[in-house]
Amino acid sequence: MCKPAIYPGTFDPVTFGHIDLIRRSLEIFPEIIVAVAENAHKKPLFTLEERVKLLKKAVEGMEGVSVESFKGLVVDFAHKKHLKVLIRGVRMFSDFEYELQMALTNRKLAADIETVYLMPQEGYSYLSSRLLKEAASLGADLTSFVPDFVAKPLIEKLKR
Repeated sequence: MCKPAIYPGTFDPVTFGHIDLIRRSLEIFPEIIVAVAENAHKKPLFTLEERVKLLKKAVEGMEGVSVESFKGLVVDFAHKKHLKVLIRGVRMFSDFEYELQMALTNRKLAADIETVYLMPQEGYSYLSSRLLKEAASLGADLTSFVPDFVAKPLIEKLKR
């Protein structure tokens, strides 16, 4: 029987690719905690509270999904929640190199926690929050990348 899992990330901002991965994760795991990392090193555009709020709206109606924030190591958060599986999305081969490095580091820190990789649907394989922020700053239409409730505040923040 599958146990609950954590899908950690910065989610700055949440995209249709993230939402797709959450939906497909629910086909494998009975519960998903979407764990929003503080991650000040990435200098997120949205505050931690804003990212949590946007994700909660994005997963409204998805039974078995909760959204929480965390600070520090994801393996420590997983231990705190008594969970043993981290879900990670891998879009391209270049993602895999970074994700493998992170998974092996996490394994060294917490051998009892496994990382499970999911590939996005082909239509989302190129999506990244970083590229969306750049495109938005140049006036791109974001309707096929993020929900409207994400696009509007994203564009507003980039105008400042």
